[in-house]
Amino acid sequence: MVSNPALSFRPDPGTIPTDPGCYLWRDRHGRVVYVGKAKNLRARLSSYFQDVSNLHQRTRGMLEVAASVEWIIVASDVESLHLEYNLIKQHRPRFNVRYNDDKSYPYLAITLGEEVPRAMVRRNPRNDGSRYFGPFAHAYAIRDTLDMLLRVYPVRTCSKGVFDRHQRAGRPCLLFHIGKCSGPCTGEVSPEEHLALVEDLMAFVDGDTEGAVEALEAAMATEAEKQNYEAAARIRDQLKAMRTALAKQVMVTGKREDLDAISWHADELEVAFQVFFVRNGRVVGRKGWTVDRVEALDMAGLVQRFMVQVYSERANTLGSGSTALTSTAKGGADGLIKEPEGDATHLVGKEVLVPELPEDHETLEELLSELRGSRVVIRVPQRGAKREFLDTVEENAREAFQQHRLKRAKDFNARSQALKELQEGLGLEQAPLRIECYDISTLQGTNSVASMVVMEDGLPRKSEYRRFRINGVVGQDDFAMMHEVITRRFKRYLAERDQPLEDEDGKPRKFAYPPNLVLIDGGKGQLNAANRALEELGIEGVELASLAKRMEEVFRPGASESIMLPRSSEALFLVMRIRDEAHRFAITYHRSLRGKEMVESVFDEIPGVGPARRKALLGHFGTVRAMKEATVADLEEVPGISEGLARTIHEHLRPGRRRTPAER
Repeated sequence: MVSNPALSFRPDPGTIPTDPGCYLWRDRHGRVVYVGKAKNLRARLSSYFQDVSNLHQRTRGMLEVAASVEWIIVASDVESLHLEYNLIKQHRPRFNVRYNDDKSYPYLAITLGEEVPRAMVRRNPRNDGSRYFGPFAHAYAIRDTLDMLLRVYPVRTCSKGVFDRHQRAGRPCLLFHIGKCSGPCTGEVSPEEHLALVEDLMAFVDGDTEGAVEALEAAMATEAEKQNYEAAARIRDQLKAMRTALAKQVMVTGKREDLDAISWHADELEVAFQVFFVRNGRVVGRKGWTVDRVEALDMAGLVQRFMVQVYSERANTLGSGSTALTSTAKGGADGLIKEPEGDATHLVGKEVLVPELPEDHETLEELLSELRGSRVVIRVPQRGAKREFLDTVEENAREAFQQHRLKRAKDFNARSQALKELQEGLGLEQAPLRIECYDISTLQGTNSVASMVVMEDGLPRKSEYRRFRINGVVGQDDFAMMHEVITRRFKRYLAERDQPLEDEDGKPRKFAYPPNLVLIDGGKGQLNAANRALEELGIEGVELASLAKRMEEVFRPGASESIMLPRSSEALFLVMRIRDEAHRFAITYHRSLRGKEMVESVFDEIPGVGPARRKALLGHFGTVRAMKEATVADLEEVPGISEGLARTIHEHLRPGRRRTPAER
């Protein structure tokens, strides 16, 4: 019998509850490496402590890394699905299935959080009160459709700056004159009338099309009877645009049904999923994911995990109303269940079509029914239009799988080659799987900042980027600044390495993991300063190098000669990419601080303008430049700015300018 490494820390079986819940395996550093769920925690966890020869290879790999296991009890199987999703999202365990969008899909966004809502195409939705439709396969497709629909529903599409500028000028923009905006900026329509147009547009995009077509046809007939032929012609053009937009939406079953179709294509290592969203019988969006099969799950288990992921994301992205989070775990885990408010029928179809039923589909149906607010059924269609549609979705998944495999093979091979070449070129003991790069940005010693960017396995890990304000160096001394930054970073590492990987609020600690390689943007001077900082702290096992811009030379501590990586090598491209990313991140922070300081200095010179009025002015005009271009009358429109103060501000912002008689 092969020894199971998990037996060394196996909890007493009698202490493991038989309730439903989730369990977390942690490594020796306390980092979560795997999250699972179970209807019966005792029965599920007991299966991990058997002879490892009976376990899946991926499970054996996880147990070799794990050093402890813990669990969280919940009240029901549905809550365990919620909890598992949130724990995986929070900890990103290395042995759990990872879902990656095969692209950043565009959505049609309606900014309902604004007083005058705006229609726009947006990627990467955010929780800002907007309503999202999609995702769509191509940005140009939804832009073309929106362009046609604006002829029927002329809602606002301009940015806040453009809207405010025309509102102040009292003149609508070109879109109003060509019939693609109703002119809410200048009061051509009231906010209530504009909101009605927005609601009609949302209803049309959501699939409620028959009523819109019938209403336009009736309006055209009415105008024709009144012999208002110009108005009838305009409505005719609107009808043409609407029918063109409808032609772009594929009809699935001939019935006004709400359904989602999910299919996939897989091999032993990966799965490509495709989801098509159908509302009122028409395809209104689609999306694709790729999955690395790092977890010992069959397809039924993968589909269940995938569906929880998909619909939880849709609830966070497309859900109407606010997101209510409640405590559901008996062990004190908070913020685990999302309670959708308002009409959420657009989140999930009444039917979810799949080629194979997911694991524990009854519990999953209960979860989806909660999200939708009405009964949802998961079924496998056997024949007819729905079966044909599901076959089409599967064909899309197969094509996405092939494209992903070609791209992944190219990217993975390039990253592996780059890390191997870098290891050999710099003489490192092991491949630098985690690289941290540091850069300093300053302007004659003012607003000095530094950046730290991270790459793991050759890919950026933006959640672990950090930035520093230099506070211990006066003047232009790049070497002292680099010494300060490296000292601060690794002091934090020494303080956090023996602490739990998460703080009291459950957030990951910022500097708990040491890099394999620290890369410095600069020459020997910056390298020596960083090396001195590491030696003073007694840091061992961290390799150090610097990259000079002039000849792309790499320097190593103690070496008199620089290292010239081959000009066409993947290793050189990798270090240049991370160096450029560190420079970008540093200079962006530096510019933001410098701009903020300039704004503050402008206001500091104006008597009578404190923090509240400063905030009101910037909120009204957006930029200092716009304030400088404003008249005294424009400044008086800001709440809290009197006529006298407006003149004072105007004179300070535009010194030496002769005022017109109207301004005196």
